[in-house]
Formats: sequence, structure tokens, C-alpha cells
Amino acid sequence: MAHDDWRLRIELGEGETGGLLGSLGVLSLEARELVSHLKSERLAVTRDGNTIFVYAGTAEELDSAEKAIGVELGALAVAPVEIVREHWLGVEERWDDDPSEPTVDAETLSRGFAPWEVRIPCGNHGEAHALADQLERAGYGVVRRWRYVIAGVASRDEAESVAARFHGEAEPGGELVWEAVPGNPFAIFGGLAG
Repeated sequence: MAHDDWRLRIELGEGETGGLLGSLGVLSLEARELVSHLKSERLAVTRDGNTIFVYAGTAEELDSAEKAIGVELGALAVAPVEIVREHWLGVEERWDDDPSEPTVDAETLSRGFAPWEVRIPCGNHGEAHALADQLERAGYGVVRRWRYVIAGVASRDEAESVAARFHGEAEPGGELVWEAVPGNPFAIFGGLAG
């Protein structure tokens, strides 16, 4: 069975964490029987204020841990404010009950900037002007600089598609773009040594 990341988030009242933390290190006989199929009698446990986290590698291990903790809470006469089962979503890098956060691309778009850009060199000024018009009609935000067209796009996939279609280069966008002519690295200093 593949291992995953699971945890119990146990929200306790003020001052109630000590007894539970102490008992989790040495489980009672009844609780130990409930977790006998676990690989180890020790559970990975952390604490953040009045919240205790108990980690397990599988949903089945978490089931056993939850039962054992229920027994321990009953023996301590502690009523948790909340017990939540959580599963780690690796792709999103968050626990499944945490709200999903906007992606960097979505945040950049919300500030009014394109998260990805496609820089397209053209043969001359006229070609750049025509390509800029074509891309604007297609709904892209466009900046034209002499023989270059920069099209702002919403995603990496879209940037790669536009770059392939118009023989451009996809790159992360954002609020500030610097351009130096490759043939003269001092162009940004007013053309020194060039």
C-alpha cells in the first residue's frame, strides 16, 4: 500500500493539551490494542498552542490513531473542541481542508499584469506593427517595440503555444521587464563601448 501523508488536527480547550500529549507517549493498554497493526507504537505528534497534530502514513493508520486518541481523551475526560482528519495534497502543497490559495499566475493577473509573456522578434518595424494588430484582435495584451512584439498571456501553456506559433520565446512576465540588445550588453548605459 502506498504511503501518503495524513493527520488528525485535534483542537483542545485552554490548558488541556498536557494530559493528552503525555498519554500519547505511553498509550494505555486499551489504546495500544487499537493501534497494534501500526508499524510502531509511537505516533508522530506535534503541538501548536492548543492544537495537537497526529501524523500517519495511511488512512487506515489514521483510523487506528483516531480510535486510540478517542480512548485516551475519554480516559482523561477531555472533550475536544474539534477533531479534523486531513490529507496532504502534494500537488497543491496544502492540507485538504485548508482553503486553496491563488496561484502566482492568478495573483499576477489580479494586479493587472500578464504572468507570462511571449517575446517575438520580427523582420522589420512594419511586420512588428502587423503582428501586434493581429495579436490584439485575438485578445492578447500587446506591447510593440520597434521590431519586437511582446504579448501578455495568462498561463505558461498558452505562452508556449503562442511562442511556437509565432516563433517567439515564452518567459515569466510581471510588472517590470528589462530589455538589452544582445549585441550590445552596454545598451542600457546609453550605448557605451558600442
